[in-house]
Amino acid sequence: MSKETIGFIGLGLMGRAMVGCLQGNGYPVIGLGNRDRSGIEEMITRGGSEATNARELAKQADIVMLCVGTSEQVESRIFGEDGVLAGAKPGQIIIDFGTSLPASTLKIGAALAEKGAVYLDAPLGRTPAHAKDGLLNIMCAGDAAAYEKVKPVLDVLGENVFHLGKLGNGHTIKLINNFFAMTTANAMAEAFAMADAAGIERDALFNVMAAGPNKSGMMEFIRNYAVDGRIDLAFSVANGAKDVGYYRQMARSLGQESLMSVSADTTLRKARDGGSGDLMIPEMVDWMVRNLGKET
Repeated sequence: MSKETIGFIGLGLMGRAMVGCLQGNGYPVIGLGNRDRSGIEEMITRGGSEATNARELAKQADIVMLCVGTSEQVESRIFGEDGVLAGAKPGQIIIDFGTSLPASTLKIGAALAEKGAVYLDAPLGRTPAHAKDGLLNIMCAGDAAAYEKVKPVLDVLGENVFHLGKLGNGHTIKLINNFFAMTTANAMAEAFAMADAAGIERDALFNVMAAGPNKSGMMEFIRNYAVDGRIDLAFSVANGAKDVGYYRQMARSLGQESLMSVSADTTLRKARDGGSGDLMIPEMVDWMVRNLGKET
């Protein structure tokens, strides 16, 4: 039995790893290129084809997948003159794997529903290395019947695949998760910088903290860079700032005002706007060492 044709938009580090996994498991893939064509070229060498625009991709695909950086980028590929919406078909399923604003997700879902198509939000956990081996965490939300239909494909890409209820829940949970992660990571980075200022060995500090209930995988990511110089979390400061900003925007749309995200938001934006947006989050240890002694 032939497998569904996948239309994939967004072949960055994560997207190209996901496409490689899909192709390795026998799924035909149509991709949409961008300025960096390396991901598209890798896909083509494995037998994939390239669409001229998102509309044509949607017309040719059974399932459309997007893995791009921002809600603005998702909307441009959905609503543009030659966007996915223009080529969407009744019964077609479109999946957003990025970290997007829930309000944008609901708007897109309503527009696609008018064409008889179904939108699912399915943000990701873990790294491109996990994606290559089909070991992602996938937080999918939206129509339950559509989820069951695409679950065999999601199971190819993910080790842990969750259905989280109504459309938008996946993006909401991902933003809460990333707010918590970025708050923890930056707190640990500052802790190491403060230990330096006090003349305390970084590993001595970590060993005490990790012996109690503070211990977490995120703490260990920061420790592995601070002590061993190893980056296990390939997630940029710019992305962290975007996600915490989205979390705060989501909170306001719910009539809430986040208190705990203020510090992470301020710190990440200051680092990004000061030219350090390309740093990986574990490298915030170095940024903290350079900046904690400066006047705000």
